[in-house]
Amino acid sequence: MRERVPLLDLTAEVEHLWDHLQWAIQKVLRSGQFIMGPEVEGLEREAAAYLRVRHAVAVGSGTDALVIALRALGVGPGDEVITTPFTFFATAEAISHVGATPVFVDIEPDTFALDPDLVEAAITPRTRAIIPVHLFGHAADMDRIGNLGTAHGLRVVEDVAQAFGGRFRGRLLGTIGDFGAFSFFPSKNLGAYGDGGLLATDDDALAESARMLRAHGSRRKYYNEALGYNSRLDALQSAILRVKLPHLDEWNRRRCEAAAYYHQILTDLPDVVLPAVRPGVDHVYHQYTIRIRNGRRDAVQNALAERGIGTMVYYPVPLHLLPVYRHLDLSLPEAEAAADEVLSLPMGPFLRREQQDEVAAALRAALR
Repeated sequence: MRERVPLLDLTAEVEHLWDHLQWAIQKVLRSGQFIMGPEVEGLEREAAAYLRVRHAVAVGSGTDALVIALRALGVGPGDEVITTPFTFFATAEAISHVGATPVFVDIEPDTFALDPDLVEAAITPRTRAIIPVHLFGHAADMDRIGNLGTAHGLRVVEDVAQAFGGRFRGRLLGTIGDFGAFSFFPSKNLGAYGDGGLLATDDDALAESARMLRAHGSRRKYYNEALGYNSRLDALQSAILRVKLPHLDEWNRRRCEAAAYYHQILTDLPDVVLPAVRPGVDHVYHQYTIRIRNGRRDAVQNALAERGIGTMVYYPVPLHLLPVYRHLDLSLPEAEAAADEVLSLPMGPFLRREQQDEVAAALRAALR
């Protein structure tokens, strides 16, 4: 059946920006400049200004952003990188792609973020970096993670795929570690209409290395210095993102308003745990993710689907239990419990209150 309330409605966004998007796309088409060029440079300049960093380097995807960040930092075979098991596969995949080993550390049950209490015990002489993930739009504890990085000489790459515009103690996420790696996948808070990604850093040398690696390892065309990647964000996606970037703060504010209304109308539901927000964190609610206790999640999700309510389980299998990493033979109980209980409800800047009321009514009925 057609969803009455979709998980995310991108068509409303497109209609809202239609005239501006048409103009931006036509400008690119008529320019004949489709790879790199002024639109990409403009996006990089505007993203750097928004993030208040010296450098923003546009790349082909959020996954590429992570891979290129690790390569630029010199992480490679024989190294270890500490990260979370409760995130999208790309976070660990990037570590493996550069030849390093992901070291999974369990999560905090309330924020779903990497548990800093467990990070230090996972550090070995082979550890080179930490990748905290700001999952669902909520920041990881960057004070404690940053302090551990400083104390042990480790690099920190923030995975900000789900948290563009979020803050930790007033600082924009993606600007605290050595690199911030962003995704422009269409569903993100700032999404393109195809794949895309971005790296943010204040380090001149790291930015130069990232720019080289995204273009086949060359600073100057045909003078290749390293084995790099074909990871250039195209001009059309850059133009679309330039239209959308000025709206980001307003759209994040609307997400927060929608989350506050969910908090208000769902607060008394049995077996439901609502998202937590730590002091000092500006959550931007890429997802509004609840936990449903007592083994009821799948039945509730099916009941919501029958009433036309779109939901999603992010993520049904923690990374350490996927076939590619099962040989690590890990038991991480908080991540495993979260995978059995999480359910993301409809969220987005164009979600209407009457739609949220419909979600709440369907959820109440399912829990009865």
